[in-house]
Amino acid sequence: MAKDGEKTGWKEYIWNPRTREFLGRTASSWGLILLFYLVFYIFLAGLFTLTMYVMLQTLDDHKPTWQDRLSTPGMVIRPKTDDSYEIVYNIENTESWDMYAQALDKFLAPYNNSVQAEKNNDCVPDQYFLQEDSGDVKNNPKRSCQFNRTMLELCSGINDRYYGYQDGKPCIIIKLNRVIGMLPSKDGHAPFVTCGAKKEDSDKIGELLYFPPNGTFNLMYYPYYGKKAQVNYSQPLVAVKFLNITANQDVNIECRINANNIPIGSDRDKFSGRVSFKLRINTIN
Repeated sequence: MAKDGEKTGWKEYIWNPRTREFLGRTASSWGLILLFYLVFYIFLAGLFTLTMYVMLQTLDDHKPTWQDRLSTPGMVIRPKTDDSYEIVYNIENTESWDMYAQALDKFLAPYNNSVQAEKNNDCVPDQYFLQEDSGDVKNNPKRSCQFNRTMLELCSGINDRYYGYQDGKPCIIIKLNRVIGMLPSKDGHAPFVTCGAKKEDSDKIGELLYFPPNGTFNLMYYPYYGKKAQVNYSQPLVAVKFLNITANQDVNIECRINANNIPIGSDRDKFSGRVSFKLRINTIN
């Protein structure tokens, strides 16, 4: 009998036909609860929507409102086939260095003179290419300056399609990471790249050639206005050609940016204003 009573009690709790209650509440009670939560969640959704709308009104589609960036931009090299920053090959083994030549071909394709002439402007060198907005009137899209592949001369891949790798005189391409609004010089002196061997390899690096001359990033490529505002922007490049590096030995090299308006990078970040890599050219199978 006790079990029958308990069973009846549970049934009446779920649905009581006498009081017409479902789970202890009448239909009007459930209706009021549902109405309350419906209004509550509509209010929360409206508050969230209003907050997002107000926040979006403060944003610019072409330029970040706040920039939490490093004061010193990073540097990277090409060719780069993996994350190790090592260029190792054997002159006698074509397959070991052809991948580097192909990587440079692919990287430099957008810098072909015909492509640059079609998309970008022939700018006045040695001065900033400023394109400021007029109050609330946005000067978009902004124009970009040509960086022609031929400016890399012996490292352009035009006259030497293997970029010197077959002769043990390889070319390395260096670029500075993009930073919106950065002006790398305060007195008209263009930033430039210098490369050297680490202390233990100082007698192995040999002679270097830089292209463009002196390894400079011309001021006309600055400032950068952002990917959306400056859709055809071509980052300036510097090529370094190693003429007589010691063969069959590891040579640890560091290249760094030199500019009077870019702070020296932190020792904690090996890519801040500099890039380090290993170069080894083997001549013995």
